[in-house]
Amino acid sequence: MNELDIPEMGVPYELMERLSIAEQHEYLQQKIRRHRRSNGVNRRDFLRFSGVAAVAATALAPGMSSTFQAPTLLVQQTGTVDASVKPMGRHLAWGNNPQTTVAVAWQTAKAVRNPYLRFGTSGNALSAKVPAEVRHLHTGITPGKLVSYQAVDQYYLHAALSQLIPGTKYYYLVGSDEYDPIAQGDTPVEFKTAPAGSLPFTFTAFGDQGTTKDAAANVTAIAGIKPAFHLHAGDICYANPSGGGVVGDQYDATSWDRFFIQNEPVAQSAPWMVATGNHDLEAYYSVNGYGGHQARFDFPSTGFDAANAPSVYSFTYSNVAVLCLDSNDNSWEITGNNGYTAGKQLIWLEAELKKFRAQPGIDFIITYHHYCAYSTTNQHASDGHVRDSFGKLYDQYKVDLVIQGHNHVYERTDSLRANKVIKPLEIGGSTKPETDGIVYVTAGSAGKSLYSFPAPDTYAGNLKEHQQVDSYFWSSPRAKTKETIDWSRVRFTGFAFLRIDVTPRASAGLSSKMHVQALTPGGAVIDQFDVLR
Repeated sequence: MNELDIPEMGVPYELMERLSIAEQHEYLQQKIRRHRRSNGVNRRDFLRFSGVAAVAATALAPGMSSTFQAPTLLVQQTGTVDASVKPMGRHLAWGNNPQTTVAVAWQTAKAVRNPYLRFGTSGNALSAKVPAEVRHLHTGITPGKLVSYQAVDQYYLHAALSQLIPGTKYYYLVGSDEYDPIAQGDTPVEFKTAPAGSLPFTFTAFGDQGTTKDAAANVTAIAGIKPAFHLHAGDICYANPSGGGVVGDQYDATSWDRFFIQNEPVAQSAPWMVATGNHDLEAYYSVNGYGGHQARFDFPSTGFDAANAPSVYSFTYSNVAVLCLDSNDNSWEITGNNGYTAGKQLIWLEAELKKFRAQPGIDFIITYHHYCAYSTTNQHASDGHVRDSFGKLYDQYKVDLVIQGHNHVYERTDSLRANKVIKPLEIGGSTKPETDGIVYVTAGSAGKSLYSFPAPDTYAGNLKEHQQVDSYFWSSPRAKTKETIDWSRVRFTGFAFLRIDVTPRASAGLSSKMHVQALTPGGAVIDQFDVLR
């Protein structure tokens, strides 16, 4: 095997193949302790440089109330400000209720005093001042070796806003004692809360992004759409120097700096809601591999265990319920975190699906996660564990759309139930999940190097005769089983993202609609279909 399934953070490759993420974390901690003893580092210094334990343990709960302070007159700054204190990489996330809660995060290159956010319903009247939480992320890793002093220190600032007005546009600026955004002439950034009722809206989605020119092109295209929010189906940044994931291509924490700057044109205004994939398992920071993400991102605390499974959550927007799942917990291909929730995620998933299917005002249920229940690429194909564990519940509660990543292509199925085509779904067609089955979309086409299919591409403008495809699925830990399938309707080896336009029913007797398009960064439509309910 030439690829690394997860980031290399100082664990020898031969051990990475057989140790869980929790075991890799313990290995790294022991390595740090040995290094500390051999180099005579005292305990005080060790604690100062030992990671994010204190920060991650107090991770911000995005749904919580913020304490607002009365406006204060800032000292007007003049001259050139040190670039290391200038805010960068702004990114939003929904809180527990997108109608009233939003979390704002940003980064500075070095520590700042008293960071804050000012916001209001007018860009000219930013009267409220919200203190920001500082999450200091220390990484004692440089490419090629694990050390304790030649390190990377990153400073993520987080402010939670609550008691907002539904369907309202807000403006904000971020700063600190060292950086006054008003004096520096910063333009207020806008965002909008979710509506109180069912109104039309647009959102976007993709997975497997990284920091490449193609990833940046997708971001530019999405910025022009101005989505209400964006879903990221995992393998977020690929924090290694070349991004290839090959042996010897080791972890570089500064890749995250480039990632947030790249995405800021969208993420500063549209909540950027992430799932976690295999390349997001960072064993250095915590036993579950997610400590770094808890410093960088905010997550709704609507899952079953926000501290230990942060990327499992749900939220609603207009007439749509969205569920984010951690498929690292349910994978036969990549088993580093397989079973880490001891079945709790599936119990939570069934309860959420049951709740939302019975909830008045919710027409559509969308789920997204990293590994694919249905895909045919030569590199990863389908994960039988995801198909069996998630798929059975999807079928039972008639989920309306499933968005996947992992495979670096665009691929879309017909309407399926229990691994069988219930309704062939041509490009431009429509489907009713209640009777026709579920459409699975693989959108791992955000920017990383592309994979290949065992059958020819077929998409809008390049249609081929529909055919069976010889593929495989992961049927037990690290074991493949061949299968010949007939559900692969659209295949595109190129970069693309999803645009989904949601239109609630106008009156009784009519259908609500999701119009799903797969678009290239240049705007070409490679696939489109409607989901009706």
